[in-house]
Amino acid sequence: MRTRRGLCYPRTQWEAHWRSSEEEERMSRKRRRRLPPGEAAVGRKDFGWKMATEAVSEDSPDFFDGLPDDLVVSILCKLIASATSPSDLISVLVTCKRLNRLGLNPLVLHMASVKSLAVRAKKWSESAHRFLKRCADAGNLEACYILGMIRFYCLQNRGSGASLMARAAMGSHAAALYSLAVIQFNGSGGAKGDKDLRAGVALCARAAFLGHVDALRELGHCLQDGYGVRRNIAEGRRFLVQANARELAAVLKSSAAPSVAWHHHRRHALVSGCSLLSDFGCNVPAPKAHPANRFMVEWFAARGPGGGPGDEGLRLCSHGDCGRPETRRHEFRRCSVCGAVNYCSRACQALHWKLAHKAECAPMGRWLEADAVYAAVGGAPPEVDNGGGGAMY
Repeated sequence: MRTRRGLCYPRTQWEAHWRSSEEEERMSRKRRRRLPPGEAAVGRKDFGWKMATEAVSEDSPDFFDGLPDDLVVSILCKLIASATSPSDLISVLVTCKRLNRLGLNPLVLHMASVKSLAVRAKKWSESAHRFLKRCADAGNLEACYILGMIRFYCLQNRGSGASLMARAAMGSHAAALYSLAVIQFNGSGGAKGDKDLRAGVALCARAAFLGHVDALRELGHCLQDGYGVRRNIAEGRRFLVQANARELAAVLKSSAAPSVAWHHHRRHALVSGCSLLSDFGCNVPAPKAHPANRFMVEWFAARGPGGGPGDEGLRLCSHGDCGRPETRRHEFRRCSVCGAVNYCSRACQALHWKLAHKAECAPMGRWLEADAVYAAVGGAPPEVDNGGGGAMY
């Protein structure tokens, strides 16, 4: 097709087919004019039969094949960035060979959302491992973090898992920074002497700067207890309040979250939902765990914390949404009051205290008996504040 300036655009497939059919029909008309009337009728029948045969035999023009690859890749990038489950990407890959080829383009895998990478433990396979590896090689930070956590804790490939988490941390991935801080605090993957409290505090501070709620909570408790850093109670409380504020802001921004219910917070009353926000009289649902933590919870629920010989006696973090296991015996610290629970971090301890362990560590019956005694005497029971849970040793 030519423009007024004489420029020529390339013809598409359907246009070339239409041009060839039109030219063939024009030439057939010229031939029929030269033939006698009887032979011209036969020619018209032959031409009509030929056109009908071509219409049946040849496929209709496919406009999708005319789209350039760059445009299709751009569409797939936006699609996978807004995917809500891995099945959204799988349904695209199995559509046709071209979408399968372009869907595995590094540009597309780099934009994969965290929900599209949420692999379930019961569906774990070598193909799922290869898919996460391809996404990590494409530079997807979420894939680096998820695969790093799976390799470090589940597959017990400590070096490769820590390397992937470090790659995500260098890209300012807050969850990866916090996980590396927990590894430094506990000396996970090594001996007890491999703990580096100062490095853990530094990583935790970086994650807190990026707005990670658990890192803010962990840093606040470290400052209050003087764990790995000079003790500063006022600064620690400020970080804890900031963690509560960020948690509340995340709930309010969520469109799917139910309405926030404000209520009068009674003493000794356990509130279902987010634990720390209940201190401020706000009952909101607890934040959802990261897909990496959900994977570990499902993985160790089916297999146990020890996956190899000599791993008997290893424990999981008592906070149900964490899923981190011990990499050596007695790695996690126990509650100093009851000794029945253990935690990988102070953040998990603070969360689990209000959610469940407050009733288990100090049964409700003792509180009721103490209230009855003080009511009979005519005095008020003393306020007990153990900083969000019993101390750990």
